[in-house]
Amino acid sequence: MELYIHIPFCVRKCAYCDFLSAPADQDTIGRYMECLEKQLVRQAASFKNRVIDTVFIGGGTPTILRIEQLSRLLAAVQEHFALAAGAEITVEANPGTITAGKARALADGGVNRVSLGLQSASERELRLLGRIHTYDDFLRSYGLVREAGIRNVNVDLMSALPGQTITSYEKTLHQVLSLHPEHISAYSLIIEEGTPFYEQYRADEKLRDEGEEPHVLPSEESERAMYELTGALLADYGYERYEISNYAKAGFSCRHNIGYWTGEEYLGLGLGASSYIEENRFCNTTDLRAYLEEDFAPREVQHLSKADRMAEFFYLGLRMTAGVAKAEFVRRFGLSAEAVYGDVLKELTAQELLADTGTHYRLTPYGRDVSNQVLYRFL
Repeated sequence: MELYIHIPFCVRKCAYCDFLSAPADQDTIGRYMECLEKQLVRQAASFKNRVIDTVFIGGGTPTILRIEQLSRLLAAVQEHFALAAGAEITVEANPGTITAGKARALADGGVNRVSLGLQSASERELRLLGRIHTYDDFLRSYGLVREAGIRNVNVDLMSALPGQTITSYEKTLHQVLSLHPEHISAYSLIIEEGTPFYEQYRADEKLRDEGEEPHVLPSEESERAMYELTGALLADYGYERYEISNYAKAGFSCRHNIGYWTGEEYLGLGLGASSYIEENRFCNTTDLRAYLEEDFAPREVQHLSKADRMAEFFYLGLRMTAGVAKAEFVRRFGLSAEAVYGDVLKELTAQELLADTGTHYRLTPYGRDVSNQVLYRFL
């Protein structure tokens, strides 16, 4: 089983972000951490016979917490949950919020993987995104994490940013690759409704979607070129693309994310965190006031039918480069994939969107380019 812990606080909300996160004062953060520990202890008692294979502390910005808060949270995880030997423990971190003391606290608390949200090495692009850090801040944070002895680091990058060029994106890639992180997550910008970016760029996005030339956003051709450049350049540096947007050196694929994409159970703690336990999906309240009143009752409880679970197994599994294993589908559901999705599989294979390797169904390179259209067919 996997464990996710949500820290919903950040220094400043980024202009593109639609995650459940916001700035808060120290009193609110302190009260939240007290409630989070209470929820952790209660839930751990219900899962005392379950082994936790991965822990992921995300946000928001978990490293906005004080050293003692980070240490206490990590100690509580170690004390109350049964962690597997060699469990992967990841903490998301924002450059500009890491100190030498925090980096040591992470390592001392058992953290063996840190995910750094760089997004871009361009100062202009960082300011446009609303990030609080500079590239030099990122370099200092990266160095502190390494000095603390953490040997598994992910760097988050974004492409197709307003005003971004293929040249500026390639420069970011080269600067990051020169550091040799073990893992790189590279995502194209999505203009999410309800964000400042949506108000600024929705008209431009509409032009691009209609096949016209946008004014500020990169063209569809430029976005595709950045996407292809990412795969080609990272392959040259020895990174394996194991998921649509994720690349890793051998042995450093993110086990937490793989568990999610392959249908493993997970428990979510903290504001708005989701869980998937015994074929039921549910989430915590997204109302901070309610959470601070220790309202930990599950919301939006949904029992997934066999049809739901089969669809999700395909929908999420096809994000993986290896694809969906036919034998695993039979093991989980007692039916062959062909018996359930025969017509869809034949059609997508004939269109060269899917490849049948004999043991797996996986997206072709063309299928990855239009993955949303392919994955939709299984919902």
